[in-house]
Amino acid sequence: MERHALKDFIGRHQRLFVLTGAGCSTNSGIPDYRDGHGNWKRTQPVSYQAFMGDEATRQRYWARSLIGWRRFGRAQPNDAHHALARLEARGRSELLLTQNVDRLHQTAGSRQVIDLHGRLDLVRCMGCGSKTPREAFQHELGRLNSDWVAMDAADAPDGDADLEAADFSSFEVPVCRACGGVLKPDVVFFGENVSRDIVATAQEHLDQADAMLIVGSSLMVYSGFRFVQTAARRGIPIAAVNLGRTRADELLTLKVEERCERALSFLL
Repeated sequence: MERHALKDFIGRHQRLFVLTGAGCSTNSGIPDYRDGHGNWKRTQPVSYQAFMGDEATRQRYWARSLIGWRRFGRAQPNDAHHALARLEARGRSELLLTQNVDRLHQTAGSRQVIDLHGRLDLVRCMGCGSKTPREAFQHELGRLNSDWVAMDAADAPDGDADLEAADFSSFEVPVCRACGGVLKPDVVFFGENVSRDIVATAQEHLDQADAMLIVGSSLMVYSGFRFVQTAARRGIPIAAVNLGRTRADELLTLKVEERCERALSFLL
């Protein structure tokens, strides 16, 4: 019944502002952060302040990432990504704003995409700003830390791996070859701000939209929730597909509690 209501909702609007979260990518093998109540499933991700201020934190992060990237970097889009790409191809999507850093929407064929929290397939120097493909950085990490390459661990969200008991003190973290600066994934860490330009561009698209569709996000992070607040203030109808509670439940016109790829299957 809810799926029919969602099909009707999408059918009645011509310029959908789509906001996606981790639930969109779980069927691609990328774990999400939160449970059905919006609570953390595990320890919170590393903060920007800890990563930039502490060498030991960077050693722990990159050691876990060395293991986690192997599967994350091979992840493929699922039917939810393909369904949203089809929506855009039909000229019905004003913008796809994603909180995910996996670039799977782009791989599935979506073109009008803003990566709100950046992209994990790039590494950025915090000194000079130069960027390196993550795959090249992976080879460098492996070259410097050959003893770690054969290790395996359970996947954690966003290319992380659960290496809890390891001693990271011997792990070698490369620095920028150009300036010796700290290298960081080109993503927005907790405690770090989203670029004002990105927020402003997304808001401009929201101004042109006639409805909002949330797919696979609990909206517990304010960077995404702010756009729902704006839509609600403007009286734009809002539909959400999410398993469990969202921060915006009282603002929704329609809520579908189903897996993203199932709820959107009619688009395929």
